[in-house]
Amino acid sequence: SACSSVERLLAERARLAYNRADGNGDTMDSRKRIIAAFALFVTVFVIGVAGFKVIGGAEWSLLDAVYMTVITVGTVGYGETHDLGGNPAARVFTAAYIILSLGTIAFAVTSITAFVVEGELKRMLGRRRMEKDISRLEGHDIVCGADETAQTIIQELLATRRDFVVVDPDRARLDKLAAAAPFLFVEGDPADDEVLKKAGIERARGILLSLPTDEANLFVTVTARQLNPRVRIVAKGIDVKSHEKMVRAGADYAVSPTFIGGMRMVSQMIRPAAVTFLDMMLRERDRAYRVDEVTVEPGSPLAGKPLSATAVREKRDALLVAVKREGGPGYVFNPPGDTVLREGDVLVFITTPESRKDLEALTARG
Repeated sequence: SACSSVERLLAERARLAYNRADGNGDTMDSRKRIIAAFALFVTVFVIGVAGFKVIGGAEWSLLDAVYMTVITVGTVGYGETHDLGGNPAARVFTAAYIILSLGTIAFAVTSITAFVVEGELKRMLGRRRMEKDISRLEGHDIVCGADETAQTIIQELLATRRDFVVVDPDRARLDKLAAAAPFLFVEGDPADDEVLKKAGIERARGILLSLPTDEANLFVTVTARQLNPRVRIVAKGIDVKSHEKMVRAGADYAVSPTFIGGMRMVSQMIRPAAVTFLDMMLRERDRAYRVDEVTVEPGSPLAGKPLSATAVREKRDALLVAVKREGGPGYVFNPPGDTVLREGDVLVFITTPESRKDLEALTARG
């Protein structure tokens, strides 16, 4: 199923991309150093207790050996628990143990400092680099939320190589998702104007809202529409009754996961071959085939030409399915060769991300 394929994709990307995430391998090395330092410290402490107990013999209790070990490791200089002046072997062991303890403490302090300082420094530098990358985006999409629905959206945007930014207040969840498949994100409340501006709402092409409640999605719809009147808004509507309100508030489209899930189930029952074909497109690893679209831009060299006189149908991995006419809701399915293209027409293809980019270049302004 589509859900299981997404889960497999997430698991595979988590295994392959985890070590590629910026600074992630270094973080693991720092953690290993801390564990090694702790294990070494415990070992050295046990050696000290055992050594002083053997040296002291019956005169030294276990508490005496522990106390002597603590003041030696701590280098506090409180004095010996028992006089070691008449025991040269004890003096030699103590001197060697002091050197060993100092080396162990130095290693532990260095490891902890490196873990804290390097981790924070890398996180700060990574955040600045991410903010710079977001500031360069134009015509991208913004995903608000990081729930299961949003994770499916993220995986599809990654698979089709779209530019996007994720906004969510849960930093731990964002880090976990980005470790599996790196992407740009902003930590914060999507209802906050400044957070949406950091995500580039004023330059964005679209915003997808997948927040926990209809009220939250409705509020962000109003906010996004005010910040960018041209942005396309697709909102998740948990209650079907809220869809009309979201559209009135400024959303271009409202989607009900429950409704979509029901349609998916009945489609699997009554048209299994067609659904299996669509699932195969989603599961394909080498080529991510999708039903996609490109627009004949104003000034495009294709405008005014019949399809037969263009290279639209000659593109590899691109099957022209329909043409949506500019200014009208109708579609021309399987358009004939004499169909004249116009500025603003939307061409619907079954294609790959690579071929889509070629088609966008073909239909762009001349």
